[in-house]
Amino acid sequence: MASLQWDKKFALEQTAGDQELLDELLILFRDSAAADYQQLEEATTARNIEGILTAAHSIKGAASSLGIEGIRILALEIEEYAREAQPIEEKVAGLGELLVQFNLLL
Repeated sequence: MASLQWDKKFALEQTAGDQELLDELLILFRDSAAADYQQLEEATTARNIEGILTAAHSIKGAASSLGIEGIRILALEIEEYAREAQPIEEKVAGLGELLVQFNLLL
């Protein structure tokens, strides 16, 4: 299983040391990532490449801005695999597991 590889120091730097703001951003990430992940699952089932790319890209960008490298890397791999028409189901499941791990931190 992949790990979150969360750089909490980087995330806090993004808020100029404002822990309260970071906490709000983490909650926003949790909620938006959950919605994007649902879209990713639906697009994967429907084999909708554009939907897969859109959802994975959104998760990747948000994770990147908060230093959540494990999620960013896996979302990037999903994008790459989808573009190459390679199976992504295992990676999507792994991303779901990482999102659950992240939620347990909040």
